[in-house]
Amino acid sequence: MNTTKSKKQIYGLLGYPLIHSFSKTFFNEKFTAEKIAAEYVNFEIDHIDLIKKVIAENPELCGLNVTLPYKEAVIPYMNEMDETARMIGAVNVIKFIREKGKLRLKGFNSDIIGFTDSIRPLLKPEHKKGLVLGTGGASKAVWYGLLSLGITPQLVSRTAKENVLTYEELTPEIMSEYTVIVNTTPLGMYPHTATCPPIPYEQLSNNHLVYDLIYNPDQTLFMEKAANQGATTKNGLEMLLLQAFASWDIWHQ
Repeated sequence: MNTTKSKKQIYGLLGYPLIHSFSKTFFNEKFTAEKIAAEYVNFEIDHIDLIKKVIAENPELCGLNVTLPYKEAVIPYMNEMDETARMIGAVNVIKFIREKGKLRLKGFNSDIIGFTDSIRPLLKPEHKKGLVLGTGGASKAVWYGLLSLGITPQLVSRTAKENVLTYEELTPEIMSEYTVIVNTTPLGMYPHTATCPPIPYEQLSNNHLVYDLIYNPDQTLFMEKAANQGATTKNGLEMLLLQAFASWDIWHQ
């Protein structure tokens, strides 16, 4: 676990594992370019309860981003929640509010902003229903994001749950009806680039919009297989950029 002792403002990323961190590079380059007296640190913790240690050891902390697997597990540590984060049930931005010597943590969700703003330009009239692959914290933001865009979402998981389809239940009829498909699972993420969600790729067509929240590699196997069937594809890099911009706005609003 990284800790930093300095007078400058500290921001950071909470998650496990943090093999590669877009956020750390992005924010530290921003701080250097804009001459902001701040540093962005990776806090790789193997249990969510260690957030208390991170906060105690870093009194200069002003804000945190939250990534896998803690977007839902971090909620009990919040003193308050933004309405959107409460509705979604997942937090990926924490604002540190210090008043009268007391610290309050407020949870936000900027994933929904990044997702909706990045997928909106690709949407066509035929995109009325969407499959959301995965049921973790990111899937919740995507679910509400699709709803806000007028698209009816349907969760898909490896395990059978109420109101959730399994991959085995993805019939040709469902695949032709649900023309937006979003991968919110880590399948295909570096270094496991030879993996992908087990959807029936042969059922995809040029009517389909296939979106992967993963940004490393640039083109996942999921995207490659979809593109081979004529589908429009997009990775999660722009979403990540947009949610990072939104994080900075949240910390400073």
